[in-house]
Amino acid sequence: MIDILPAPLDAGELARAALTLDDAAPELVARLAAPPPGRRWTALATPDLDGVIFASMSGNIGHVDLLAVDPGARRRGLGRALVGAAEEWLRAQGAEEARFAGNPPCYAWPGIDVRYTPAHCLAESLGYERYHAAWNMTVDLSGDLSCDADLARLANEGITVRAAPAGERAEVVEFVRKQWRDSWAWEAEQAAGCHYAEREGEILGFASWGARPLWFGPMGTAEAARGLGVGRVLLRRCLADQAAAGLRSAQIGWVGPIHFYAKAVGARVERVFWLYRRRFKEVS
Repeated sequence: MIDILPAPLDAGELARAALTLDDAAPELVARLAAPPPGRRWTALATPDLDGVIFASMSGNIGHVDLLAVDPGARRRGLGRALVGAAEEWLRAQGAEEARFAGNPPCYAWPGIDVRYTPAHCLAESLGYERYHAAWNMTVDLSGDLSCDADLARLANEGITVRAAPAGERAEVVEFVRKQWRDSWAWEAEQAAGCHYAEREGEILGFASWGARPLWFGPMGTAEAARGLGVGRVLLRRCLADQAAAGLRSAQIGWVGPIHFYAKAVGARVERVFWLYRRRFKEVS
């Protein structure tokens, strides 16, 4: 029997040692430990802090947000015990289903990176089924990210592109909330950088980066403004910010329009994630 305890929130170094494909693992732990107000979540760990798990709720769906076991402590059943403890907590919160899948807007990854073989083996051995795939695209930030000609063209059409500093994004955040959803609005508010386009005081589109360490997104253009090239400019402005911050590459997370990003900035699909779920049996 492995005791599972509430986890200290300084588990970043454990995550770094365990999640070798993710240089920003400590920052991801910090992100998960500061979710939107009202989120139900927990972090659990083994007594020696050689394993940690984060879990959260979204409606009646439970999420395993992060699982990390120190490489030197594997094959002792720690991962299985941590998932079991997380599932017990999720059931107590009213979860009808558990998922190894991101819980927007505050998540680490869309699912399990296909290269983390032990995590896939664990999920499938516990009865989780793979139900979806998602992907991130990577952008090389060493290239030309200028967009002066596009900015001039938009200006001739009465469209201005501006930066929205932190603390001065209320209008942009409200635009995002009305056009899309609350989760994107929270990310835009939390982002390290944000740009938006407007015409005659009306916001047409936005793009942001850094709500998740090193990642670009979310971004969106109002339907009435699509086809004007607003999205390409906003994307490039954000990527230029990331390059100026010292990043050599950026990830575009949980991508939908692959063709748009490939054409606009030469992005390539690089990380693929499998999403898993398991229905909880009703207890009579």
